[in-house]
Amino acid sequence: MTAAEIQTVDYHTGGEPFRIFTGDLPFEATTVAARRVEAIHSEPIDRLRKVLCFEPRGHADMYGGFVVPPDDDGAAFGVLFWHKDGYSTACGHGTIALGAWAVESGLVDTHPSGITDVSIDVPSGRVVARVHSKLERVSRVEFLNVASYPIDLAVPVATTRGDVIVSVSCSGAIYAQVRASDLGLAVEPRYLTELIALGREIKHSLSGTEAARHPEDERLGGIYGVIFWDDLGTDSQGRLHQRNVTVFADGEVDRSPCGSGTGSRLATLTAEGSLEIGAELVHDSIVGSRFIASVSGVEEMPWGARAYLPIVSGTTYLTGRHSFVVDPDDPLLPGFVLR
Repeated sequence: MTAAEIQTVDYHTGGEPFRIFTGDLPFEATTVAARRVEAIHSEPIDRLRKVLCFEPRGHADMYGGFVVPPDDDGAAFGVLFWHKDGYSTACGHGTIALGAWAVESGLVDTHPSGITDVSIDVPSGRVVARVHSKLERVSRVEFLNVASYPIDLAVPVATTRGDVIVSVSCSGAIYAQVRASDLGLAVEPRYLTELIALGREIKHSLSGTEAARHPEDERLGGIYGVIFWDDLGTDSQGRLHQRNVTVFADGEVDRSPCGSGTGSRLATLTAEGSLEIGAELVHDSIVGSRFIASVSGVEEMPWGARAYLPIVSGTTYLTGRHSFVVDPDDPLLPGFVLR
C-alpha cells in the first residue's frame, strides 16, 4: 500500500491550537449531534482523530475539528470537536478559529460592513462566529454561544488539598468552577501540575451526581472541564478582571481563556450577582492571552431555568497548512499519547 496524505489547516486562539479537517467522512447520521455519537463508535473516523491528534503529529493537548454538513441551510457548516480523549459537545476557541477560517478561505463571503456572521452547527446547538475584518484581515471574532445557565452554585467537594465549594454551569458543555486560592494555589504555570491533578479529582468526584446531569439531553451531560480562577479585581476601565485555567477531558489544559468555559463563568457570575447584564468580564488565560466577554440577554429554558446569552471576543491566527503523511508500514499508527 502507498502512503496517504491528510490535509489540515491549523489556527491558534489565545494560544490554544485548533486543527481543521475538511475532507469527506463516511457518516450515516444526518445531524451534527448524531454524528458525534456515530464518530465515537466509528473505527475509521476515530482512527483519523487519533492520527491528527496523537503524537507524533499532535500531542496530549492537541485540539481540532472535523467540518461536516450543517443540520439545515441555516448554518454554513457543522463541526465535530475532538481532543485526545474523544469528542466534546462545544468549543469556543474552536468556533472562533472556524469563523476566521470560513472568511479567510472564502467559504463565507465577507459582509461589506466588515462584520460577517458565520452560523455553525455544533453538537450542543447552533452558534455564531461574528467575524470582524479590517483591510481584508480578520481583526477579532466574537463567539455567540448557546444559552448558558447555572446548575448548582454551591457544590461541596472534598479534595486532597481540603474541602472546597464548587460552582457548576453549562455553556454548551458543563464546567465546574473553583477559586484557586481556596486550594492554596494560583493560576500560574508553576502550579500547573497540581491544578491538573485537582482538576481530575474534582471531575471524578462530581461524576454521576446531579451537578453533572444535563436537564434535557443526556448526550450533553458530564463534567467536561474544571475551571480554576483567580480574582484580579477590576481593570483600569472598571471591568471585572479574572484569570483562569481550564483542565478539560482527562487532564488536558486549555492555553486560551476557554471560550465555552468563559460562557460558563458568565452564567455563574451573572446568576450570583457579581456581573450585570451587558457588563464586560476581562478573562485572562494561564499564558496571558485574553478574551473579553459579556452577557447580551436572558432566556428562559424549557425546564424553567434562567439562562444567559454569552458573547466572547478573542483573536485567532493561522499557524500552518499541513500535509500529513500516513505510511501504512508505520508501526506506531495511529499514534500514541505519552502523558
